[in-house]
Amino acid sequence: MVLESLLLPMKAEKKPWEMFFIGFLYASVGIFLSLWIFRNESSLVMVFMITMAALPIFYNTAKFEESKDLIMDKETEILKEHNKAISFFMYMFIGITLACAMWYVLLPVETITQLFEKQIGTIQTINTSVSGNVMLNLRTFWKIFFNNFKVLSFSILFAFVYGAGAIFILSWNATVIGAAIGNFIRSNISSYTNSIGLLETGNYFHVVSLGLLKYSLHGLPEIAAYFYGGLAGAILSVSLIRKHFKTNQFSKIMKDFSELILIAAGFLIIAAFLEVYVTPALFY
Repeated sequence: MVLESLLLPMKAEKKPWEMFFIGFLYASVGIFLSLWIFRNESSLVMVFMITMAALPIFYNTAKFEESKDLIMDKETEILKEHNKAISFFMYMFIGITLACAMWYVLLPVETITQLFEKQIGTIQTINTSVSGNVMLNLRTFWKIFFNNFKVLSFSILFAFVYGAGAIFILSWNATVIGAAIGNFIRSNISSYTNSIGLLETGNYFHVVSLGLLKYSLHGLPEIAAYFYGGLAGAILSVSLIRKHFKTNQFSKIMKDFSELILIAAGFLIIAAFLEVYVTPALFY
């Protein structure tokens, strides 16, 4: 793959911000190819195309990170190295998300209705039912946490079974969040123009900033959790493929796997707290 040759894990860890542009490119190419070739099924084909583009870098990174488990001794140093991979994956995810949000805002209504059909349906079914009642919010907190933990479990399973399968779930989430941000921006721009007749530059950036903040506040720690889980599953998958389970180093790999899962669960707790108690207080 041409794009794969442009960016390898070692290079990506040195310049993680480059992954933002790679992710933006993956999403934009996936969007236009799906509209051009598979227009009627574009909302899902787009996700598959983004996934196919991101698979090589994800799998190569899993192999690179698994090799660190064998070389390095201190777990703190290993986790610090894993964080470099998580960093550039997050940049890639943000690039995919913002590309989806941008095209949601810029493309005609009939096009985005078709392009983000499945994503819009998913957004409409999400209902956190947050209120001022503490006990109700607590139940909502655990509902969101266990729902997100189920997604985390699928990320680990997909990564373990398919090597880099977690990237499909992450690509899907990126398109859903991108559609949600785009819909927020588009709806609020319409309300501004309807009320004052003209959207000033300051108001436009205000709407965009609010849209990004609203969904990134709890979305980023949630996605970070999925990346930690996906990386854990992929590392375990690579170690089994390379038959490292027969070596004395496998116990260290399993310890690393367990710690990555615990970190992921911690991020899910933070994300659920922000979604239930912080985001509604700021935006509703």
